[in-house]
Amino acid sequence: MSLNNLVKRLQDIMRNDAGINGDAQRIEQMVWILFLKVYDAKEEIWEFYDENYTSIIPEELRWRNWAVDHKDGKALTGDALLDFVNGKLFPTLKAIAIDENTPMSQIIVRTAFEDNNNYMKDGILLRQVINVIDEIDFEEYEDRHAFGEIYETILRSLQSAGNSGEFYTPRAVTDFMVQMIKPKLGESIADFACGTGGFLTSALKVLDAQVQTSRTERFTATPSTVSKRRRCHSFCAPQICCSTTSTILASSTATVWKRMCVSTRRATASMSF
Repeated sequence: MSLNNLVKRLQDIMRNDAGINGDAQRIEQMVWILFLKVYDAKEEIWEFYDENYTSIIPEELRWRNWAVDHKDGKALTGDALLDFVNGKLFPTLKAIAIDENTPMSQIIVRTAFEDNNNYMKDGILLRQVINVIDEIDFEEYEDRHAFGEIYETILRSLQSAGNSGEFYTPRAVTDFMVQMIKPKLGESIADFACGTGGFLTSALKVLDAQVQTSRTERFTATPSTVSKRRRCHSFCAPQICCSTTSTILASSTATVWKRMCVSTRRATASMSF
């Protein structure tokens, strides 16, 4: 599926929804749905390698159990879908219990939804958006980096029209800069102006290529500093994009640290996602 065509289909659907007011909300709406789709695909891999794996997401809220349309007439849509998303999905994911023993790969779920919202008011249109996103097969090699590419495609289309305040560094530039820096396993990486996580994602790819044994794999992803702009409306989408892309590309032990770029406090494990 062409990413440009995918984004255009999603934008065309959401333009008809009275709850979406502007491009920033369209981005945020697309990305939380993409997050759940990607996370479910990743969980299938974790389940394959760990027979004792237990999802932090309640069973009925996992993408495979409510979002996938099996064409049997039982898929949630209309008011029933809106009630489910607004009354059960979001409140539950925002309140997921976590502690110091919760893996970073699971903490990401609560972090992603803490400051996010569902803006769509038409459940039929929301079902259409979900169905389009569900067509993406993240298990295919060519779609492995699709999450970040989709988000960047959205930003390119909006920036060219002058409608968005979000800016991103093209992937070719981040890849080149990381190649010049030549990060090594065990080093910490900081991006104090992090948005979509392009630099961190490029760094993770370089580190991943250095892994040779299962032992060194445990040291692949070192803490990466991310500036966290709380309550900034347009930040929710890039935060999820950064976290999810890191989860896709790196091992499940990958850690992305969040903190205010002007803070003098030291980062702690409870501040990571």
